[in-house]
Amino acid sequence: MTDTFEKCRYYKKRIDALRPFPPETLSSLKEYFRIGLTYTSNAIEGNSLTESETKVLIEDGLTVSGKPLRDIYETLGHAKAYGYIYDILSAQTITEDHIKTLHRLFYDQIDKGNAGIYRTERVVVTGSHYPLPKPDQIPDKMKKYIDWFNAHEKTTDPVKFAALSHQKFVFIHPFIDGNGRVARLIMNLVLLRAGYQICIIPPILRHEYVESLELAHKDTKPFIEFIAERIVETEKDILRLFGESTSMHEGAKQINEGANPKVSLENEGVNAVLKLITWQPGLNTRDLSELTGKSRSSVERYIRVLKTNGMIEFRGAAKNGGYYPRNE
Repeated sequence: MTDTFEKCRYYKKRIDALRPFPPETLSSLKEYFRIGLTYTSNAIEGNSLTESETKVLIEDGLTVSGKPLRDIYETLGHAKAYGYIYDILSAQTITEDHIKTLHRLFYDQIDKGNAGIYRTERVVVTGSHYPLPKPDQIPDKMKKYIDWFNAHEKTTDPVKFAALSHQKFVFIHPFIDGNGRVARLIMNLVLLRAGYQICIIPPILRHEYVESLELAHKDTKPFIEFIAERIVETEKDILRLFGESTSMHEGAKQINEGANPKVSLENEGVNAVLKLITWQPGLNTRDLSELTGKSRSSVERYIRVLKTNGMIEFRGAAKNGGYYPRNE
């Protein structure tokens, strides 16, 4: 885990060295992650909108026929809640009202009566072996959560604290629904307040994500490690967007890998993945890893290059979706 933490700090320093960003760049990055986080966070929970459909809905207000109304509301609500975390970045302390507002913004169009309100009934997490707190326990547990949050935010490693803030909130599950999405927003609020980038959890990694979170009931290390790895990958994405090398040995040398289509698309692994997706639309990361003989992390890098260049997109729910050519 120490090595992953070191990578997080290393790539953060690389990104910080590129600052200050021009206002238009900051705006573009914020919008880039509004789409990315909204799509992935919803897809993990079974939302059927693709990344391109999410983008069109948020940016242009255009809906896709045949999609459930709830999926539309989840997308619009999450985009609003995402915007709110920037409003409270400089807050001296985080309060229960901040958390309730995040949930209200996300959930208001779905179920106004329960938006921003602690649940009054028992709920269960499918697949989990651990019971959740009873409704009458939630106010006290949330007060303790907020006290813990404000007492440890400035004294704990930001990456570790971001993961723990997510884990502890989910284990309380204070709302009737939408707890996972609020937890991921809280986690990213922590990261942004500490100068890190947004943490994206691809829906294709849902199983690993849920499994490590379940293990956190007894050992938080696997979950913290999982989150740290996702932060590293997001940091690498940012460097690629700026045309920077992601090699830890080449420092800040620019090789434009992933930023220059002519360079990135000539990569043998990228071409192999594109051909497979073209021949067999719907393959997921695990399929592509097995077919190419490449590691999962390598395949993820190839996929990011292809997505950046508008060549492919992910369609379907997190559990059974896959990648398709954009012109398919």
